[in-house]
Amino acid sequence: MEVIQWLKNYRDREAALAWNGTFTEYLLKIVENPKLAMHAHARIYEMIRKAGIKEENDHKNYAFFNKELFGMEKTLERLVEEYFHSAAKRLDVRKRILLLMGPVSGGKSTIVTLLKKGLEDYTRTEEGAVYAIDGCPMHEDPLHLLPQVLREEFEQQYGIRIEGNLCPVCRLRVEEEFQGRVEDVPIKRIIFSEEQRVGIGTFTPSDPKSQDIADLTGSIDFSTITEYGSESDPRAYRFDGELNKANRGLMEFQEMLKSDEKFLWNLLSLSQEGNFKAGRFALISADELIIAHTNENEYKSFVANKKNEALQSRIIVIPVPYNLKISSEVKIYEKLIQQSDLKGIHLAPHSLWTASVFSIISRLKPSKKQGMDLVKKMRLYDGEDVEGFNQKDIKDIMTEGEEQGEGMSGVDPRYVINRISTALIRDHKSCINALDILRALKDGLSQHTSITKEERENLVNLIAVARKEYDEVAKKEVQKAFVYAYEESAKSLLNNYLDNVEAYCNSSKLYDPITGEELEPDEQLMRSIEEQIGVSENAKKAFREEILIRISIYARKNKAFQYTSHERLREAIEKKLFADLKDVIKVTTSVSHPDQEQLRRINEVTDRLIQLHGYCPICANEIVKYVGSLLNR
Repeated sequence: MEVIQWLKNYRDREAALAWNGTFTEYLLKIVENPKLAMHAHARIYEMIRKAGIKEENDHKNYAFFNKELFGMEKTLERLVEEYFHSAAKRLDVRKRILLLMGPVSGGKSTIVTLLKKGLEDYTRTEEGAVYAIDGCPMHEDPLHLLPQVLREEFEQQYGIRIEGNLCPVCRLRVEEEFQGRVEDVPIKRIIFSEEQRVGIGTFTPSDPKSQDIADLTGSIDFSTITEYGSESDPRAYRFDGELNKANRGLMEFQEMLKSDEKFLWNLLSLSQEGNFKAGRFALISADELIIAHTNENEYKSFVANKKNEALQSRIIVIPVPYNLKISSEVKIYEKLIQQSDLKGIHLAPHSLWTASVFSIISRLKPSKKQGMDLVKKMRLYDGEDVEGFNQKDIKDIMTEGEEQGEGMSGVDPRYVINRISTALIRDHKSCINALDILRALKDGLSQHTSITKEERENLVNLIAVARKEYDEVAKKEVQKAFVYAYEESAKSLLNNYLDNVEAYCNSSKLYDPITGEELEPDEQLMRSIEEQIGVSENAKKAFREEILIRISIYARKNKAFQYTSHERLREAIEKKLFADLKDVIKVTTSVSHPDQEQLRRINEVTDRLIQLHGYCPICANEIVKYVGSLLNR
């Protein structure tokens, strides 16, 4: 069986990762490769950097995150550059607890999960290899074995800084088992594993009355207390708290701000000094990232409590708002669907896009800029230029939105996915379209007990806005499919328009190749195209001259000018073609018993939708009928 070979290969790979030696042998390794001495924050940054960082437009793209997180470029750049990069250089932010704050399903948990899984994988590579004292319950840094008096000289000689001291268990072993000969202490390579509690820990608060601080810092081993006779003997203590086991890596503190105060105070010295108190021992060194996540209301309550000022000053807060780009929201839904049992169901084109329109506009805040509505803002954020605004304006608009808390509220992705699931189960359909999803979203609002009547009414209005946006997309899709040899029709109309524009701008006449007569530029044709995009009588001359300039630029570059080469002209030609076909579409799709010619047209349209646009026979027929009803209103 092939799976048996897989198991053998897996065991061979695991065996190849193992390394055992003495502290002397480890010192030879670390002098040769000082990166082995990376502290926890530097290791995490190197892990992210190694995956790849690309400069894209006005932000950085981190390959480490981009398969799971979408539309979070600014958040991730702030997280990586302001926190991890600075912490890797031992700047003061390293001494802060990292708190991710944002709405539900905004990506906070996903960030933490990626960091955990990433560390597990990274420590399996040569670049991310981690070594520890063999037998240490906290798998601590072997360099802690070097006496304090030698560390300054070691740093000067090799450029490696040593922070922290031996844990009580290792200190006792060095004295009793090795008689102070630290060079003989065994060292081994370790692989981080959340499951095996090596380098990664997770702490979840429970009932304050029953939860013990030992869950964080370890506890007395009462089975051995009589053998060793003292609670201060390290052999009578279990160093198995989350802070112990997460040493060298990271600890996730779930619902940190809901925890009892006694748990939070333990983090004060850990964040500031890199150590914590456990049992009857001196302060215990720990090198780890403490990462927590919370929502905005809990954080505000935490900040309002004056008793939390000391801890508050030791926290770095990274806001994690919802994604605000339609294209990225679609990717989020696609990812969630792939992870579910819905992946075998056909989703009609534009279904997820329409759901994304609703989600995004629910998260946006009204702009004070004149002429900017939520739909324009949504399109601008997604990279489109809109009437009165372009991508140069986006920075100011985003800054205004951030000040208003944009993205910190609105519809969360899981609500949309849940409603898609409901639509599938309720309707027993093998294919669902945008209207099915919008209907399910609307129905779900009545079951949403956490929102007020006013909020519900607002969301219903936003669903109506999303439907209008879908109506326009649907009409354009069907109208395109109705155009026979669409590209040829567009090219023909373009050439006719350009010939007339050239004659108009040069004050010349057109030559009819059939009759041989000279003709005046066809003003009616030119205006019928320009009026499709709102070019006024006064602005027509400037628009036509702009087109000629664009043509000359393309000619100098030896590039062919096409109807798609100028965005507004493309829109005008498409709308003109569609307008000419509108009556044909209305008649063809509205009759209850179409004749042979009408049936042929409908079949042609559905075939094009299926072959070229990703429709199935069910949703292709549905969108054709729907657009016909729209045009007949």
